[in-house]
Formats: sequence, structure tokens, C-alpha cells
Amino acid sequence: MLKKRILIVDDEPDLVETIQMTLELEDYECLVAFDGNRGLERARKEKPDLIILDVMLPGINGFKICRLLKFDENYKRIPIIMLTAEAQDQDRLTGEGTGADFYMTKPFSADKLVAKIAEFLGE
Repeated sequence: MLKKRILIVDDEPDLVETIQMTLELEDYECLVAFDGNRGLERARKEKPDLIILDVMLPGINGFKICRLLKFDENYKRIPIIMLTAEAQDQDRLTGEGTGADFYMTKPFSADKLVAKIAEFLGE
């Protein structure tokens, strides 16, 4: 069976590495991008099964990436988990308004993240 592929878009290399290691232990294949432009490019090129997306990114921010993907027939079915330090109610509402499937704030529980991913991927 093919591994599910998850794109992690975040500009914090240590956090990306931690998430990647956690997900690889759960038998997911991870793709990474450290800025918004590259994240959007990889999402369109690779069509991952799920995207973990930060809001505050160099280049295009996560809200815009989410909106561009969710309002495009080719990508709108890819679940997007926004994982961000932006914890205000307005940020959460903006995330939901752009089409994010789940909004999780940092710091976060790795177990909760893995459980949400499994839920979205039907595992």
C-alpha cells in the first residue's frame, strides 16, 4: 500500500523536523517547504494527501495559500490543517474563511495532530 503524503509548510526548520519525524514514525511520507511560494508550488506539483500549513510565512502567507488551493477544483479536496502561533479568534475565523479544515495553535500536542491527520485521511 502506498504511503500517504503530507506536505509540511513552515519556516521554522526545527519544528518541521519534529513534525516530520513524528509523521514518519506513523508511516507517512513527508514533503517540506520553508516558505509560502515554495509551499504553494509543491502543493500544486505534488498533490499531497494532506497539508500542514503555517500562517506567518516568507512570501505568500498561509491564509492566501489556503484560499488559492481551496478555491481551485484541482486541489480543494486536499485537507489543510493550519498549525500556527496566531491564536486570536479573528485569526481562527480568517483560517476557517479561507477554507482550512482544522485550525490548531502552537504549541500543540503531537498526538492530537497525528489523530487529526488520521481522521482526515480516513485511517
